[in-house]
Amino acid sequence: MPNPPDELPLFSRTPGSSSLPAALQGQIRPETSLSASINAWGEALAAAGRSIHTVKAFTSDLRLLAHFVGAGQAVGAVSTHDLRNFLEWMVGKRRVPCSPKTYSRRITSIKAFFRWLVEGGVLTTDPAAPIPQQTVLSPLPEVLTPDELESVLRAARDLRTGHRPDARPYTLVALLLHTGIKKGECLGLRLNHVDLAAPEGPILFVRYGDVQKRYKERKLALDPDWIPAYREYLAQYSPRERLFPWSPRRLEYLLEDLGQAAGLAKHLSFDMCRWTSSLNDYRTGLDKDRIRQKIGISRIQWREVGNKLDRLATQLA
Repeated sequence: MPNPPDELPLFSRTPGSSSLPAALQGQIRPETSLSASINAWGEALAAAGRSIHTVKAFTSDLRLLAHFVGAGQAVGAVSTHDLRNFLEWMVGKRRVPCSPKTYSRRITSIKAFFRWLVEGGVLTTDPAAPIPQQTVLSPLPEVLTPDELESVLRAARDLRTGHRPDARPYTLVALLLHTGIKKGECLGLRLNHVDLAAPEGPILFVRYGDVQKRYKERKLALDPDWIPAYREYLAQYSPRERLFPWSPRRLEYLLEDLGQAAGLAKHLSFDMCRWTSSLNDYRTGLDKDRIRQKIGISRIQWREVGNKLDRLATQLA
C-alpha cells in the first residue's frame, strides 16, 4: 500500500501552489533555461508542502527531458514536437528500460510542469496539453473473501483452544485483520502501546521512532473480543518489551502456516491482512477519510488505494 515514486498521482492544483513563489516572480521568463525553470519548480513544489520523494521524482523526470532537448534550451522554446520526440525516445530508443508505470509518471511530471508555467504566467500556451495522459492501473492485491476470512479465524481459534493451546496465531492475525496495520508497524509494537484501560475502550497506539514519520502515528480502537486471546498470549509467552518479539520472517512463517491450516490456496501475509481489513471497512460503509486515517496514509496515497478498494469491492460484489 505504500506509494512508491513510480506510482505518483497526477500533480493537482491547490490554492497558492500552482503560481510562482513571490521570490521567483519576474525571475522565470520564456527565455529562462529549462534547467533553471526545473529548479524553480522543485522549490515551488517543496514550498507547497510536497514530500521530498515527490519533489525528487518529479524534477528527475524533467531533468531527463532537459538532457534530451538540452538543459540550456529556453523553456519557452520547448515544443509539443520536442515532447513527443522525447517520449518516443524514452520508450523505443533509450537503452534503459522504461516500465509502463514510469512512462505514465513521466507524462504526469511533464504535464504538471508546463501547466505550472502557464498558470504562473510564464508561458501563454501549454506544449504538453496535446500529450495524452496514460494512466496505468497496477494489479489489484489479493484479499481474503468472507469465507476465507472466517476459515483463517476458525483455524486460529482451533490453535488457541487445542490440545496444546497457542494463542499467538489468533492474537497476531486478529489484530492485523481488525486494525489494518502493516508489517513494519506490527514489528515496532511495544507492550505499552496496548492500553486496555483507556476511557474510550481498549486502544492500540501505532508509534514511529523516526521523527519524520510522526505524522503516521495514530490511535486505533481494539476489538473487545480480541482482549481474552491477548491476555492468554501474554500468559503463555511473557513478552517483555516488544509485543511480538520474533523476526519478521518468523512471523511471516506463522501466517503462512495459519493459511495452510485454514486450507487457503492463497499465501496469507501481512499485506493480505492489511488490504482485507481496509476492504472490510470500505464495504461496510466506513467513511473513506476514516479508513485513510486508520491505515495511516496521505490523501495523495489514498487516490490509488481508494481506487483499488473500489475495484476490489466491485470485483467481489
